[in-house]
Amino acid sequence: MLGVLGDLVEDVVVWVAGPLRHGTDSAARVFRQRGGSAANVAAFAAGQCPVRFLGCVGDDPAGGGLAAELAGHGVDVRVAHRGRTGSIVVLIDDEGERTMLPDRGAATLLETVPDAWLDGLTHLHVPAYSFDGEPVGTTAVDALRRVRAAGGTTSLDASSTGMLEGFGRERFLALAEELAPTLLFANRSESAWLGLLVDGRPGPERARLAATTVVTKSGAAATTVDVPGEAAFTVPVPPVGEVRDLTGAGDAFAAGFLAAFLDARLTGAGPGAPGLPGVPGLREAAARGHRCAARVLASPGASCAED
Repeated sequence: MLGVLGDLVEDVVVWVAGPLRHGTDSAARVFRQRGGSAANVAAFAAGQCPVRFLGCVGDDPAGGGLAAELAGHGVDVRVAHRGRTGSIVVLIDDEGERTMLPDRGAATLLETVPDAWLDGLTHLHVPAYSFDGEPVGTTAVDALRRVRAAGGTTSLDASSTGMLEGFGRERFLALAEELAPTLLFANRSESAWLGLLVDGRPGPERARLAATTVVTKSGAAATTVDVPGEAAFTVPVPPVGEVRDLTGAGDAFAAGFLAAFLDARLTGAGPGAPGLPGVPGLREAAARGHRCAARVLASPGASCAED
């Protein structure tokens, strides 16, 4: 079973019609959606593999409603209730790019993960957002260590250059080096900023994550998969039609990749890093990630047209 630990919040998605006009009205369409990177990954993965979400929401109607919505996708939802549920305002421009204004609220208040929440998990995925704030940061690190100690695999997502800048580049690299996740997802700007993949080649910090496969997404350009001890390879992104809203596309990619990764692990690991499928399995994982991401690009927030 796939476990995902992190944020479950309400996204207020604003499709802005043209440039924002300071000091007066600007035309827009507004949508309210379930959000939070971890919750999005869980929702998108639920149709592909068994998945459990671990997190904290407010002791309020919003938190209960979000947990129920996530469970409606088939996710096994395990949440604590403290404080108030978080919200993120997501401004979407005409090209689909996002500007996010997060108030994570209760998502940072997860104090502990009971053993029962980890029972049956073979893989735990944690977006880096969960390291930013306490007590959730300490809780996330502890959960990752426990899953690895039990023989499971783990993954991180670099999440956001803005978050990483606030958290600290060296601090994140040192934590990733210590945790040695099986997989690390990042987009091109995050991977370059961290020094992991620069201009398509391993960057100056890549050797620090010697046991980690780094998966670098590049929008419409090919995704690069850099496996320890292997030559990095790329997987092309098929053309897509309308791109109206990039919110949740990276989460959908991670969901598809992880579901295929777990499928491949069931058929046996390949050469290279322990617990990894071979290159064909990783190629298929990236290809499934692309297909999953393509489904969300024309819909508001982390949703699909068929939802």
